[in-house]
Amino acid sequence: MELRNATVLLLGGSGLVGTAIARRLLDFGPKRLIISGLLREEAEAGVAELQPDAGKATLEPVWGNIFLPEDLATVPRPRMATDAAVRSRLVRELFGPLTPEVIESNLLFRWLDRYRPDAVIDCVNTATALAYQDVFASAAGLLASADAGGVTTEQVERHLLTLELPQLIRHVQIAVEGLKRAGTAAYLKVGTSGTGGMGLNIPYTHSEERPSRTLLAKSAVAGAQSLFLFLMARTPGAPAMIEIKPTATIGWREIAFGPVRRAGRELELVDCTTPIPADRAFVVGAAGWTTTGAALESVYINVGENGVFARDEFETVTALGQMELVTPEEIADIAILELTGRPSGKDIVAALDGASLGPTYRAGYLRTHAVEGLRALEQQHGVRSIGFEMLGPPRLTKLLYEAYIMSCLRPSVRALGTADADALAAESEHLLRVDAPDLRRQILSVGIPILLPDGRSVLRGSTVVVAPGTRGVDVAPRGWVDLRRANMAQWIRRAAAIASEKVDRGTGSSARWTAVAADSGIEPARMAVWIFENEDGGFRIKR
Repeated sequence: MELRNATVLLLGGSGLVGTAIARRLLDFGPKRLIISGLLREEAEAGVAELQPDAGKATLEPVWGNIFLPEDLATVPRPRMATDAAVRSRLVRELFGPLTPEVIESNLLFRWLDRYRPDAVIDCVNTATALAYQDVFASAAGLLASADAGGVTTEQVERHLLTLELPQLIRHVQIAVEGLKRAGTAAYLKVGTSGTGGMGLNIPYTHSEERPSRTLLAKSAVAGAQSLFLFLMARTPGAPAMIEIKPTATIGWREIAFGPVRRAGRELELVDCTTPIPADRAFVVGAAGWTTTGAALESVYINVGENGVFARDEFETVTALGQMELVTPEEIADIAILELTGRPSGKDIVAALDGASLGPTYRAGYLRTHAVEGLRALEQQHGVRSIGFEMLGPPRLTKLLYEAYIMSCLRPSVRALGTADADALAAESEHLLRVDAPDLRRQILSVGIPILLPDGRSVLRGSTVVVAPGTRGVDVAPRGWVDLRRANMAQWIRRAAAIASEKVDRGTGSSARWTAVAADSGIEPARMAVWIFENEDGGFRIKR
């Protein structure tokens, strides 16, 4: 893509890698860089550091937690956990339906909607942010309370908010919708393996286990996000997806002498000269050490997200055969190569694309023989094999049965397109209740209810795949054969749309060989494919 005069949103842009990428972007003369940080001071400091090199580009700081609604994005998590109303709201928005309100209140969506970036570069360590909420410690506490007979709603809500995958799923759902609406051309993720490139033999990080469950949760989230990016890259309307996955220690920002900080706070210099009995040294209220009122000072190297390392720590972790080292500038160079259309060979999404096994010529050729075999057995046994609701979603089975009903009532797609909705509804009911009892039994037996034209009466079997919703919620479009006038009118509109399509009927390779023939009989599978492609946008763009 063209970076000159572009607007780029850098998520985590005030961090070590984000800053390095921003510097390289400025070489291309972008119009605007939006630099995000979790905290206001981080974002503003990032902009201040880049300002001398900005040239004509506008630098703008933004801040907050991109996984949360905009009005809660700057509230510390401990405070949210203690506020019952906020906690309940977050649980509802995380585990409830993906409503427009949930999407449009999210901070990341708000940024995408506000700035309409040409590119988004995501340097947020999503895996760490989600996995280090420590679902395992939360589960242990919840089980202990259950054993004591006193699990509260607050404890359940707190635990639910530590689950990584629901948070990642909701983040991806909101992100892809926001990116599509913003018209963003490219999304580049700087990901992680979770282990600095080492395997399950990693000897450090959460050393109570090797490797710890928390660290493995981080790797699991990182892998899940990579596959989500792979799927987003196959989604019509979504931007080009790129992921760079550094698998080494990333360093460094500075080498200095001064106060040592952990999680942004100076470590206090303390002392203990009188031995404390071990059975009393670690209980609540233990004492015996003294404070100096000073901070621990030393020589350190700042490696960004992982904080500061002492010299020996840095030497150990980056030694040959350990995590070793990659610089943020090298990551930035690869990011720029990918964004400007020069393949680096380091794009995880492209690698997954190249390594995954897609449809094959042999399978496509044999599919014809499989369909012919099924048709022959249908004729032999006098049955019509339409749908069993094994694959899901139920809507597919529902559509297939409805299309088959249409095929019994009208000789062609074009004829269906000129039908009367009221007449079609009445004929459909008569067919199922009088003329075709075997068809009715088949529909009901696979768990699909039949909603009759009056909208108040149903035919149902012992199993119902899609149960009725709460009062006022119409679930029929999701998984019931719907004989109401409105649904009949929708089938008529579909048929009319197909009949009016201008389809290349030539014999060249450019012809639409999968087009529905308007004057032929109605084939349920082809009608369902047309609906999925034209109404749902559900079609394959990569093979």
